[in-house]
Amino acid sequence: MGVQGNRAGFFALAIGAAASFLAWGNNMAAAGEAKPLTVVELFTSQGYSSCPPANANLIELSKRPNVLALSFSVTYWDRLGWKDTFGQAEFTARQETYETPLGRDGPFTPQMVINGRADAVGNRISEVEGIIAAQFHDDAPALELADRSVTVGAGRAPKDGADIWFITYDRRVVNVPVKRGENTGRTLPHKDVVHSLTNVGSWRGGATKIDLPPVKIGLSSAILVQEPNGGPILAAVTK
Repeated sequence: MGVQGNRAGFFALAIGAAASFLAWGNNMAAAGEAKPLTVVELFTSQGYSSCPPANANLIELSKRPNVLALSFSVTYWDRLGWKDTFGQAEFTARQETYETPLGRDGPFTPQMVINGRADAVGNRISEVEGIIAAQFHDDAPALELADRSVTVGAGRAPKDGADIWFITYDRRVVNVPVKRGENTGRTLPHKDVVHSLTNVGSWRGGATKIDLPPVKIGLSSAILVQEPNGGPILAAVTK
């Protein structure tokens, strides 16, 4: 009985240890399999009638764990009679910067830009999903975003380096009643609305740490490492 008891105890310990090791390995594998973020930027306007369906598509895309959805309200449709409550001139300028690299003659809404590499009309969700599925993240530098700083790991940088963009945005759904313009009388839901966009530095391949300004209460922050002049987004992180 003593020998059998010892053997039983030994096997119980061995099985327990194996189970613990397997669980640890699974956790490590899960961590290692985390996919890089795919950045989907929607350029939209509350004053333009074609935009609400694209806003709804972005809300659905934002539910995916590996998608960073960002809603940029542009200003050029304010002339239709409704001034977009989130619109900023720098958001319009960001969209305009994309147009030449993407082969467009000029900005349009609703436009979705995926990883700075390709674009589609935001209402055409199947086309957007196809672009997302085709994305790759080769040579993406590691990013670590803390409360007041970001660290970009060492790696192979583009010849002219890469811009480091600091973004603050609201992850909540915000409903905006529109009182004039093409969407008069409608209440439009928005999500992941960008509040600020700031170039905080550059990355040229070496490990780089940059201090960041404080984030307003209620907002989230994100970092994009992106080739200059509307080039591809190399890496992204959010907090």
